[in-house]
Amino acid sequence: MWNKVQETVKFLQEKGITTPDYGIILGTGLGNLVEKISIEIAISYADIPNFPVSTVQGHSGELIFGTLGGKKVVAMRGRFHYYEGWTMEQTVFPVRVMKYLGVEKLIVSNASGGVNPAFKVGDIMIITDHINMMPAHPLHGKNDERFGPRFVDMHEAYCKKMIAKMEMIAEKSNVSIQKGIYLALQGPTFETPAEYKMVKILGADCVGMSTVPEVIVAKHMGMTCFGLSVITDLGIEGIVESVSHEEVQEVAKKSEKVLGELVEAFVQQ
Repeated sequence: MWNKVQETVKFLQEKGITTPDYGIILGTGLGNLVEKISIEIAISYADIPNFPVSTVQGHSGELIFGTLGGKKVVAMRGRFHYYEGWTMEQTVFPVRVMKYLGVEKLIVSNASGGVNPAFKVGDIMIITDHINMMPAHPLHGKNDERFGPRFVDMHEAYCKKMIAKMEMIAEKSNVSIQKGIYLALQGPTFETPAEYKMVKILGADCVGMSTVPEVIVAKHMGMTCFGLSVITDLGIEGIVESVSHEEVQEVAKKSEKVLGELVEAFVQQ
C-alpha cells in the first residue's frame, strides 16, 4: 500500500498538482460542485496509477485540481464504494493519496436517507458523528505505522470548529441546515422499513453507503474532517416510500446550488 500511494502521489505531482489546502469528496448527484472550482487539472481515474474506476451512475470518475474560494483544492468527482466489489483498501486509497499530496483538511459529502422525523427531503445535514456498520474495516490487518497508529482516536471524527463555522455561514446565508449522526451500511440495497427503524433506534439521523471508511482512514493519518449529507429520501415510520437511485440523484441535484455556495464560502473563510 505504501509504495502504491507514493507512486500515485509522484504521478499526480508530476502532472502539476501542488499542495492543496483542502481535499473534497463529492458524492451521488453532487459532482457538479466542480463547476464552482476554477479547474487547472482534470485527470480521469482510469489514467491514474493504482486508482480504481467508479462504476456507479452519477459518479463521473475524475480527479480535479484547482481553486475554490481562493484556496487550492483537490476534488474527487465520484467516489468508490465497498459494494462495488473493491476491497476497503481500494475504497479509501484516494484519501491516502490526498494526505501525501499535502491535504490536511478533508470535506466529504454524500446522499442519505433520513430517519429523523424533523427532516424533510432536500435538507442539508452537517454530520456531527457517525456509526460504522460496514461489514469490513478499512484498518483491518497489519498496521503500517508510516500511515498512522494502530489504535485511532475517534472522539472527534468531525471537527467541531468546522461544524461551528459552517453553522455560522449557513445562518449568514439564511440557509436552514440540519445536524445529525450518519450511519453507514454496506448497500447497494436501500433500507427496508425495519432497517430504517433499526437505524433510528441505534441513534442515527440518517443512513448511507459511504463516507465512514474515508473518514476513518483520514483520522488514521491525522487529517481534520468535515461532512455534509443531503437527505434524498425518508425512512420515517409510517411514511417509508419506495426509492430509486435516479430519484436520489434528482433530489441531490436540486440541493447542489445551495450546497456549492455553502462549501465555497466555507473554504474561502
